[in-house]
Amino acid sequence: MKTIQTLKDILTMSGRCLLLSKRNPDTILTSIIAPILTMLLFAYVIGGAMQTGETSYVNYIVPGIILQCLGQCAATTAIAVCSDIKSGIMERFCTMPVKRSSILNGHVLEAFIRNMITALLILLVAFLIGFRPEADFIGWCAALLIISLYILTLSWISVYFGMIANSPEGAGSFSILAIALPCISSGFVPIDTMPRVLQIFAEYQPITPIIDSLRALLLNEALKTSTLLSAILWCTALLLFFYILSVRVFKKKSNR
Repeated sequence: MKTIQTLKDILTMSGRCLLLSKRNPDTILTSIIAPILTMLLFAYVIGGAMQTGETSYVNYIVPGIILQCLGQCAATTAIAVCSDIKSGIMERFCTMPVKRSSILNGHVLEAFIRNMITALLILLVAFLIGFRPEADFIGWCAALLIISLYILTLSWISVYFGMIANSPEGAGSFSILAIALPCISSGFVPIDTMPRVLQIFAEYQPITPIIDSLRALLLNEALKTSTLLSAILWCTALLLFFYILSVRVFKKKSNR
């Protein structure tokens, strides 16, 4: 019974967050439109000068565009969490007969639903401009699982920064890193075309194996086991790390 009640509380909190998101459609639209414009810019303006082997440039950049879009959407979650804290509504929730864990989990569930819809919209637009994946059913399932894991990781990072930020405006600033990292990876150009210093950084940062795994799965290309494991381990490690940090900060704030 306790588990069922907890799930109900999480659904209630996530429903509230979804309603708040609907009241600010401009923020969501900006998060979606900016990566789409970036994709169009790279595909039709810069793409002709890019050398990506036998892979068309549109097919090459779609995984990076998806991750960049999700990075921009992450700011919405951080701002929402910070706004709840600054307005006192989160403190009020802690005095109500609801599971305290449902407060943060509600934000994460809402972010997961919203970001998954955003990722699917990006894929739809990519189809319209020439993206042609060759993945089979298993490849699509694996790709969606990786995207889901990345969204959960990014959601808990957003929750953490939302709780430690001094203002809603400052809470969203962390997304700059989530937007920039796909640019310094294999998302838009092959790593071996970068200067040596950037090559080293791109090879060992967490976004590169995620993008490489998504690209290989969607295009039905050979995928190294080490690359897939690296992507999963990076996401899992960051997810657990920021989940623990978020819970600790939440307990401190709720026990004041």
